[in-house]
Amino acid sequence: MIDRIPSTPPYIAPLPAGRHTPLWSVMIPAYNCSSYLERTIESVLCQDPGQDNMQIEVVDDCSTDADVGEIVARIGKGRVGYYRKEQNMGSIRNFETCINRAHGSLVHILHGDDYVSAGFYSEIEKLFTLHPDAGAAFTDFNYVDELDNKLYLDPEILPAPGLIEDPISFIAEKQRIQPPAMVVKRSVYEKLGSFFAVNYGEDWEMWARIASAFPVAHSPKHLACYRVHNNNITTRSLLNGQNIKDIIKVIGIIQNYIPAEKRKRLEKLARRNFSIYYAWLAHKLFHDQRDIKAALTQTKGALALNWNRTTVQLALKLYVKVLIRYKY
Repeated sequence: MIDRIPSTPPYIAPLPAGRHTPLWSVMIPAYNCSSYLERTIESVLCQDPGQDNMQIEVVDDCSTDADVGEIVARIGKGRVGYYRKEQNMGSIRNFETCINRAHGSLVHILHGDDYVSAGFYSEIEKLFTLHPDAGAAFTDFNYVDELDNKLYLDPEILPAPGLIEDPISFIAEKQRIQPPAMVVKRSVYEKLGSFFAVNYGEDWEMWARIASAFPVAHSPKHLACYRVHNNNITTRSLLNGQNIKDIIKVIGIIQNYIPAEKRKRLEKLARRNFSIYYAWLAHKLFHDQRDIKAALTQTKGALALNWNRTTVQLALKLYVKVLIRYKY
């Protein structure tokens, strides 16, 4: 039986010789995200350069919330392919299926609850044209809620389009790139393999693996949207504490991609950055979700990752709130 979470990077087979290869493969992994899927598909179709240049396909991991095939047929009108897996194998294996089914040179794994803004594909194409040696390219992105309202932005990475300097160090410090913003050459997946090891943080590990072997290009335009909601893998991991275990594992894996003289410093930075993030997130869970157990789990994990002034202060504040039964 195939493991739902592979312990090593799954092999991606090269395309058969002589097969037509469009520039793009937009692969949309979907599982019980039907309320967002129409928005996702439409965001691609409005930028469609034509069937000869772009493959668009939804890969359904046996969704149970709706008839995904009907949604694809209705919105895609024959332009969007649909493939339903024989059994549910989880997100990591579904990404692997997406990559293996992709026959374009550039693979965009666009999760079924995320979307892209007008100009995304042309901007990424420009990046690869300007930097042909790049193995991956990404734009800046927006965090959005269930209703597409913008939530917040991360700090600017580059003031203008270009290559990331020392990409492995840049990515190894913290998770800076959300999946809808990233496009990877299929040949890179063929060389490095697919996602593996964890359900939470698997994308960060993949971007670091790519950055250790290839140049990475970036545009500061905010042309992708990463959706934050209560039913995605990220949120579920935060509520049950699996995120802490997974991130510690990923930090360890990423050390193998970093030059030896930089490992100690970058590991400490990564642990500190995630520690502060989870300590801050604990307060958000406490106030927004009213989930004391989850908040305490995140606080404990933050302290286990790294002791620093910010994390300790946030932890003490949370413990006080719990002790005095602070009203939300």
